[in-house]
Amino acid sequence: MKLKKFLMFLLIGALLTVLAACGGTEDNGDDTGTEESSEETEETNGSSEEAQEGESEELEGSVEIDGSGTVYPLMSRLAEEYMLNEQQGVSVEVSRAGTSAGFERFLAEGGTDFNDASREIKEEEQATADELGIEVKELKVALDGLTIVIHPDNDWATELTPEQIIDIFLGEYTNWSDINPDWPEEPINTYGPNENHGTYEFFYENILEEQDLRDDVNLQQEYSTLVTLISEDVNSIGFFGFGYYVNNQDQVQAVHVDFGNGPVEPSLDTIAEDGDYGDFTRPVFTYLNVNNAKEKPQVLDYAIYVMETASDLAGETGFAPIPEEEASTLVEELEALK
Repeated sequence: MKLKKFLMFLLIGALLTVLAACGGTEDNGDDTGTEESSEETEETNGSSEEAQEGESEELEGSVEIDGSGTVYPLMSRLAEEYMLNEQQGVSVEVSRAGTSAGFERFLAEGGTDFNDASREIKEEEQATADELGIEVKELKVALDGLTIVIHPDNDWATELTPEQIIDIFLGEYTNWSDINPDWPEEPINTYGPNENHGTYEFFYENILEEQDLRDDVNLQQEYSTLVTLISEDVNSIGFFGFGYYVNNQDQVQAVHVDFGNGPVEPSLDTIAEDGDYGDFTRPVFTYLNVNNAKEKPQVLDYAIYVMETASDLAGETGFAPIPEEEASTLVEELEALK
């Protein structure tokens, strides 16, 4: 009997111990579990929000650019940096059909997002944009110096006046000795980019004042071809943007131009709209299809990047930067399109 009572006592004690342990575990578990669960939820929500925020900054898609061969080295460098360091999910394709040919692709249904140009948009091109309902924004990206180049072995025509350059390309001078009797009695062979390029139009409109070039001038589509032709002809003289001269100084030399105060060498120090090389300095642009920028975030993002970064990379590609305040104003105007 005593044994039964003892066993019963042990059983009741064990049950009470188990119940107490369960109750304690439940209470402790509720408090700690709730706190940990709450913290984990907050951390998870925070991480989720950060991930979503990061994802919103990552863009995808393509940006299509065509136009000026002169602007091409700068724009292709910008595109490379953008895809490598800014938006790896965006493909920026840069072509160089020439300013005028590029505007034809730009001002069309489903046209390019940007057109690089070494001249301002023409009235008839703007009229086409208006007819198509395309809002166009001009972005001034850098300054270029029109550079007159000759063969490296030419040691007589290293300094010329604007008037002499004009008369050479108008055909007033046919031999070097026509300019100076001490110079070789050899024919002057002229070269330049063709009518697709804004550089040709700048030279024709601003330097020659719309007088016709001589009939035998050798005009080319590709700047690399021009460099080769001039480098192989000791009697050559040609023109193109400063960047192509800088990158090919082993094949051509630049003429120093005397605007009236002594010969001026084109350089990043002299190329400026109000500088020593001002008469041969011109702004270069890229034109943005605003409609596309509003519809495709990557297009607007790239436009902002160009205006924030172009001045930093201009010198590397043979351009002088535009004033900082001009670039900042354009960035603000682009930001307002968001």
